[in-house]
Amino acid sequence: MTRTLRRCLTALLLTGLTSAGLTSSATATDAATAAELRPVMFVGNNWEGTADVLQPSGSFARIGRVNVVPDKAERLAEIYLNPVKLGFFLAIRNGPGEGHDQLVDDLYSSPDGTAIVASRPSFADVVSIDIATGRVNWRFPVSGYRADHMALSPDGRRVAVSASTSNRVHVLDAASGRELGSFATGDKPHENVFTADGRIWNSAIGEVFTPLDAPEFDWTKGDRRITIADATTYQVVKVIDLRERLDAFGRGDLSDAVRPVAFTPDESKLYFQVSFFNGFLEYDVASDAITRLKELPKNPGTNEDRTTWVNDSRHHGLAMNPAGTKLCVAGTMDDYATVVDRATLEPGPLVPASKPYWSTVSGDGQSCVISESGADRISVISFATGQKRLSVPVGDHPQRIRLGRAPANWPR
Repeated sequence: MTRTLRRCLTALLLTGLTSAGLTSSATATDAATAAELRPVMFVGNNWEGTADVLQPSGSFARIGRVNVVPDKAERLAEIYLNPVKLGFFLAIRNGPGEGHDQLVDDLYSSPDGTAIVASRPSFADVVSIDIATGRVNWRFPVSGYRADHMALSPDGRRVAVSASTSNRVHVLDAASGRELGSFATGDKPHENVFTADGRIWNSAIGEVFTPLDAPEFDWTKGDRRITIADATTYQVVKVIDLRERLDAFGRGDLSDAVRPVAFTPDESKLYFQVSFFNGFLEYDVASDAITRLKELPKNPGTNEDRTTWVNDSRHHGLAMNPAGTKLCVAGTMDDYATVVDRATLEPGPLVPASKPYWSTVSGDGQSCVISESGADRISVISFATGQKRLSVPVGDHPQRIRLGRAPANWPR
């Protein structure tokens, strides 16, 4: 080996060792940074395709914004080259989208807090978006042509997503996007909830996009039911026919399409909203029966033509405070929100709101946070007083609001 060649090899080796040291150091730094997380609140702006990241309590000030559709051009090209996909895409725009594409329905943070996992109805998928870089980590196309509500498992490692046109729930690994299992549901699966006893509750809302909304045409809405699956095997363990329970309760006039739900802290009771109804019901899990109903005030200015109500909703949004003593109700088509005492079911002040579409609990548990989709803002209502504390502007048509985590040094 010549002296010159020996020198070159030595230089290359030293360079490699130095680079490896730098890489190792950078990796360690990145890992340390990833471990430094802070609690945040995500607001999904459905028509805009963005997620606002807010302080989860206090001022609820905006920390930053994430583009949830960085691959929009690629997805649209894919859709426009497929006549079937294009047909469903346009149907979503002109139906549930109210003339807009539905670009982010539900969203959670990844297990390590470095990404947003979001369902995108118009693109029929679930994606993981890196919060720092804005890039897609992984993408999972759901079966059928539309993705809907999701749920995060108690350990934060799995997400369940409703594939609303294939009547199926997919359960994914939140870190990798790998499908862990799935189960069949009723028509148009919607809300999902993981419970502490190792089950997943799914409610199917049926055909909400048709104009046949009069009570006499209720039979056209399809198979609406609650499906309960084992959260480990993903086998269906129980089906609850709410039509039978509503009839037994003496309210055969109500729809059995279950919308947002809220469990008590001990999961012994389930509160739920149904299509076309201004109020909610109480279901006792042990006795498998509806036990109470609360009808809330109607707004005199609300159009009583049911075909004008968004996706068959009259009220859409329900959350319970950590103590299990108060319920926060979003009166979507009646343009208000109210905090209800769970013991008496008496509502507090009716807080004016513009098409409130969701409600959740603040990071400190003291307030209810609603998305005002008609005003592009979130509003914060005190559980203690029932009065509005403040409003914060967000993006176009906010819907789902979820608590999560994000890197403490983001945005840089």
